[in-house]
Amino acid sequence: MIHTIHLKLLDGMNANHAWGCSIELPSDFSLEEVHLAIQNALEFDDDHMYEFSISNSIRGKNVSEYTCDSDEIYKTTIENILESSKGKKIYYLFDYGDNWVFQISRSRKKPFTAELDTFYPRVIDESGVKPIQYPDWEE
Repeated sequence: MIHTIHLKLLDGMNANHAWGCSIELPSDFSLEEVHLAIQNALEFDDDHMYEFSISNSIRGKNVSEYTCDSDEIYKTTIENILESSKGKKIYYLFDYGDNWVFQISRSRKKPFTAELDTFYPRVIDESGVKPIQYPDWEE
């Protein structure tokens, strides 16, 4: 099955504008694979540590936490985390220095069977100004 999640930028070193997107991804994607899908959607370099957490609010005590250096990041699927977060919020933190914080929410769109000849994950819509990880970096 394919789940649709919404990703909303909340904070970050260069988070100067509102931004969000919707991503369709397989329900059996591990949190590591979700992380890579988010990095791809953002066009970030995937060069820092990250974590997912479930809590009542961004500053609230975490009910659950999945860090990039734990085995749980590979064992926990997006379907698992969406189910276990009912009534709570899911946060994705990337780069503990620049502190990129995103809220992940479940779409109202019901999970559906993957379409033939369609590659997942895929961004299906985007709003606002996409953040730039390193705005002063020249290649």
